[in-house]
Amino acid sequence: MGAIRVRLLLMSIMALVVPEACSELNGLRLELAHVDSNGNFSKLELLQRAALRSNHRMARLTAAASGNKVQAPVHAGNGEFLMDLAIGTPGLAFSAIIDTGSDLIWTQCKPCVECFSQPTPVFDPSTSSTFTKLPCSSNLCQALPTSICGFSGCEYLYSYGDSSSTQGVLAGETFTFGTANPTSVSNIAFGCGNTNQGSGFSQGSGLVGLGRGPLSLISQLGLGKFSYCLTSLDESKKSPLLFGSLADLSSTAVQSTPLRKNPTQPSFYYVSLEGITVGGTRLQIPSSTFALQEDGTGGLIIDSGTSITYLELAGYRQLKKAFLSEMRLPVADGSETGLDLCFSQPSGSSTVEVPKLTFHFDGADLDLPAQNFMIMDSTTGLLCLTIMASSGLSILGNFQQQNLQILYDLKNEALSFVPTQCDQL
Repeated sequence: MGAIRVRLLLMSIMALVVPEACSELNGLRLELAHVDSNGNFSKLELLQRAALRSNHRMARLTAAASGNKVQAPVHAGNGEFLMDLAIGTPGLAFSAIIDTGSDLIWTQCKPCVECFSQPTPVFDPSTSSTFTKLPCSSNLCQALPTSICGFSGCEYLYSYGDSSSTQGVLAGETFTFGTANPTSVSNIAFGCGNTNQGSGFSQGSGLVGLGRGPLSLISQLGLGKFSYCLTSLDESKKSPLLFGSLADLSSTAVQSTPLRKNPTQPSFYYVSLEGITVGGTRLQIPSSTFALQEDGTGGLIIDSGTSITYLELAGYRQLKKAFLSEMRLPVADGSETGLDLCFSQPSGSSTVEVPKLTFHFDGADLDLPAQNFMIMDSTTGLLCLTIMASSGLSILGNFQQQNLQILYDLKNEALSFVPTQCDQL
């Protein structure tokens, strides 16, 4: 059957982490905290919340597709991880959502026309000696998907595929990363938003885009690459986020696959998923199932802000069928978890056989350990697959990325990964 015997890890998403920055300008180390790490939620509640956010985010990511026609770029918006930083001189500390599915860096600014409740004070540009409004002639103003030249300079509107949006002035400011050895970078362009809508943003006080466009943090730092390593979801350990020279993977077991570009969705990191193996059998999924189409639909993106992996329906049906055949447990109703396929865990058992799962990318095979695609909730005895169906876009989520160091190399247009004990990195 090609099965592996594993000890099930109880699902927990309490990755409490504390930022720490490198003093070198060619490299930067930060730490990521999960958005629910301080929420005192039960394991079932954590799973439900992650599944609900993932479903909303998947809907945002696919919102641009109507039939076979892509209408406009979509920005992913809220995510699963926060990083700490400070803005201005003197610096105002806040936590920002990290988003690999969008580019713009932004925070709420006074005077607020419409602002959501946030955990830290709203940034007041009048109190900072380094705040500057960017002119309409600046390259980064031109890079905005929607902007006008107003009385305040370059005014932007950045929307996230539903009613969520931020609107304000594009400005330049000093950002400070880390606390123990803080690193300050001047003239970072960001959205100073005084009209902001979207309850999904309230877990932080803004957003830091890590997408592929010129407005993103990785592009503005000019370091060319970043990597992260997400700790196991049952541990409250640090998840490092590394930039520049610190992002490199040192193991000889590194695998790489090309990053693909989609002109209609330029922020996203696309990779080519060519097949899936369950147990010892490669599924008979047509090669076109996960392919990026000429009209910009389809394809698969890797995303840090979506917990669950979503596969195009035709491919997911075969995956689900294979798991139903390979698993030796009764199927259970997992609707309360928000997941599609669940099994009943035998009482008193701490191990179970699950089939091997391998994703075959262009030039790289990702062999997933069981805890990266099966989650058990001890209170309900449910063992659930953290993969679901989608339409128009497939997404490799962060449940599947845990204990992998993943390198986004923008200069060489490659995504690399290697199994890593992330809490020791």
